[in-house]
Amino acid sequence: MSVVDSSPTAQRAPELPSPGAKQRILETANRLFYEEGINSVGVDKLISSSSVTKATFYKHYGAKDRLILEYLRGQHRLVEELLDGIIAAARRPEDAVLGLIDTIVAEIHTSGFRGCAFINAAAEFSDPRHPVRDIVSSHRDWYTGRLTDLLRDGKHPMPGDAADELMLARDGAMSGAYAGDPVSATAALQRVSARIVTEAGR
Repeated sequence: MSVVDSSPTAQRAPELPSPGAKQRILETANRLFYEEGINSVGVDKLISSSSVTKATFYKHYGAKDRLILEYLRGQHRLVEELLDGIIAAARRPEDAVLGLIDTIVAEIHTSGFRGCAFINAAAEFSDPRHPVRDIVSSHRDWYTGRLTDLLRDGKHPMPGDAADELMLARDGAMSGAYAGDPVSATAALQRVSARIVTEAGR
C-alpha cells in the first residue's frame, strides 16, 4: 500500500519565489535606470517590469536604495571585466589603451546609448555624501588608476597627468556624443588618445 497521498487535498509546501527573481529584478533595474534615469523609475514600475510581487521585491532588496547601489556595483564589475579582457588580449600597454578607446567608441555608436552610467548617476544625486556618490567616486578613482598603470607600463613620461587627460576626454566624448554629435565627439577622443599613446612611445 502506498504511503504517498496523491489526492488533490494533500497538503503542499508553500510556494517559494523563483530562484531567478532577484537577478530578474536587477536586470530590469540595469535597463530602466540606464534608459530612463534612476529617480524616474519607481518601485511599482520595477516590480511590474520584473514580473515579481511586492513581497518578492522587498524580500531581495528591502528598498529601492539598495537596488540602486547593486546596479552601480554591477556596472563597475562589467567595466572591470571588460578592461581586464582588453589588457589580457593586448600585446603592449599602448595597445590596451587604444583597445579601450575603440571599445568606448563602439559603445557610443550603439543604439540606445545614453552616456556614462556613473556620470548620469552623479548628476541625479547632488549630495556628495550620498552612498551613490561614494560608488561613483570609487569607480572613477579605480578607472583613472588603471589608466595610470597602463601608461606607466608604456613608459609615458607623465602617466598620472595623461590618465587624467584621457579620462576627461572619455567623459567629454560620452557626454558630448549623447547630447550632440557622436561622430565629432568620438573623433576628438581618438585624437587625444592617439597623441597620448604617441607621447608614451617617445
